[in-house]
Amino acid sequence: MSLKAQLEAIIYATETPITLEQMTALVKDTLVADGVTEDADVKSRVRSCLEELVGQYGSSDHGIEIRQVAGGYRMSTKPEQHEVVRAFAKSLKPPIRLSLPALETLAVIAYKQPVTVPEINEIRGVDSGGVIGTLLERKLITTAGRKQVIGRPILYKTTKEFLMRFGLKDVSELPSMEEFEKLVAESFHAELIPAESAAADSGEPVTRTAEGEAAEAGPDESPAEEASAQEKSG
Repeated sequence: MSLKAQLEAIIYATETPITLEQMTALVKDTLVADGVTEDADVKSRVRSCLEELVGQYGSSDHGIEIRQVAGGYRMSTKPEQHEVVRAFAKSLKPPIRLSLPALETLAVIAYKQPVTVPEINEIRGVDSGGVIGTLLERKLITTAGRKQVIGRPILYKTTKEFLMRFGLKDVSELPSMEEFEKLVAESFHAELIPAESAAADSGEPVTRTAEGEAAEAGPDESPAEEASAQEKSG
């Protein structure tokens, strides 16, 4: 991968403005491998590539730009694109909020599907009947027939909406359980879409998070408070 491509990827993924020094430290090994060993030369190469990137994104062919913000760099939409970004933001679905029990149940279904409520209860150690309704309402899970055992309990599986929310081609692409738990937290608790809408309505440029979602920096709501509120609402 070229140095310019690495810098572009870093700036795209950053949640907060990233400085020239931080980027230099991240790509230094690549330059050293290419024979650039002096610190001053490394920094000079990074600065040169960064200036090229800023210039390229500054052309009218791009709807986003690389801006200097608070001593660092980050991507944002160009002012002339705010109207179309505002319209897009208003068309997006509102973010899904789930309680911790619902998230745990969703994880069990994702990895054990098709699975019945008694099987989910056995894995979690608590009754999951209530949160199943929430997941069905949010269209994250659906029924998958009945298990051919006594009582013929209903089987549950994840849906296309679930795959879309997590950016998966199919369930075979599910990450490890640890990675999944982190992904769940980021996907369902981050204030991404409301922040984008607010930023667009205020005329502020929309920036990018590491997940590639549009967002504007703002105070996060306590996960504990979110979980508590959702637990009360079912």
